[in-house]
Amino acid sequence: MIDLRLLREDPDRVRASQRARGEDVALVDSLLSADERRRSSGVRFDELRAEQKQLGKLIPKATGDEKAELLGRAEQLKADVKAADAERDAADTETQELLLRLGNLVHPDVPVGGEEDFVTLETHGTIRDFGAEGFEPKDHLELGQTLGAIDVERGAKVSGSRFYFLTGVGALLELALVNAAIAQATAAGFTPMLTPALVRPQSMAGTGFLGQAAQDVYHLDKDDLYLVGTSEVPLAAYHMDEIIDADRLPLRYAGFSPCFRREAGSHGKDTRGIFRVHQFDKVEMFSYVAPEDSQAEHQRLLEWEKQWLTSLELPFRVIDVASGDLGASAARKYDCEAWIPTQGKYRELTSTSDCTEFQSRRLSIRVRDGKQVKPLATLNGTLCAVPRTIVAILENHQQADGSVRVPEVLRPYLGGREVLEPVAK
Repeated sequence: MIDLRLLREDPDRVRASQRARGEDVALVDSLLSADERRRSSGVRFDELRAEQKQLGKLIPKATGDEKAELLGRAEQLKADVKAADAERDAADTETQELLLRLGNLVHPDVPVGGEEDFVTLETHGTIRDFGAEGFEPKDHLELGQTLGAIDVERGAKVSGSRFYFLTGVGALLELALVNAAIAQATAAGFTPMLTPALVRPQSMAGTGFLGQAAQDVYHLDKDDLYLVGTSEVPLAAYHMDEIIDADRLPLRYAGFSPCFRREAGSHGKDTRGIFRVHQFDKVEMFSYVAPEDSQAEHQRLLEWEKQWLTSLELPFRVIDVASGDLGASAARKYDCEAWIPTQGKYRELTSTSDCTEFQSRRLSIRVRDGKQVKPLATLNGTLCAVPRTIVAILENHQQADGSVRVPEVLRPYLGGREVLEPVAK
């Protein structure tokens, strides 16, 4: 959530942010009104309580008609205090509910618009010309079946559409990717974490995933627990309700977890293969930093993502995501999109978001710097979303005979294997 003081002092900035997101601008005025009622009713409550206490000192000393009058006033004050308390609580509840609906403030340099209004910042690697090499590239599913690596038919039989099995070298390739990603993150100073896949509502809401993204979340009604769509959620909630000393920052974690997404609204999109699925594994970077360091940390996370994709020898581009596609928590987001040959376009593989103080305010995570205690900043960055990375590797490193060359960075984790060979049917 944003700072209410900022809302009061510069409501036009918040309105502009809402407008850039394509969200309800009227929410800002509703929130200002609720906040004013909350503060005024709080002042009235305090005044009435002060009068009530003063009256309590006078009554024992009074006699006769004066005492009767004071007792009558005390009875009225009791009712007024109760009403003021109820009014204050109602206004506070409304303020908090409206505040939770408000997205983070969009960074002023973010391009304004929807999903297609991103700005390309840089491109890396060389896109292969398969025609010049004399063969037509196969898509990842055909390659995966030839290699004995991917089984979507049995995945659908067991669990339904958008589920799959990774088999043989497919399973080994996932383990290689995860181990290589964790090795890179550890070398960069991240603490490896295996995180819970089920979290309580306050953890999910605190990271901003129960607003506009709620339709994409799996909920276990009986237990009132949520399946995470990213280990960002448990990593953000890891220090919930804590005060962290400034000399411990930055704190950097690399979480590995299964991720679950309904993929609501994606009907008909990416139905072939394993690019868009309901369950997948992911290595996620997460940082806690001082607010003034968040933009520099955002650039560091992006550099680590670029280092990872470069090590996999993939052609990719970096985009500055437009305001309407940020998600509630992010003030700014960069995506790294790898080239997918059979689709003839770049597709998102990694993403990194600067969430500034938005999540820490909701989760009550603060930093103690001397005598000052204040919210800190949180940032996240995908290092390896496994299925999409497998898609990119298979398609970009395929060879004419149906085999796939293994990037050098993964070979130590695959027993030195340089090529994934087709298997006999």
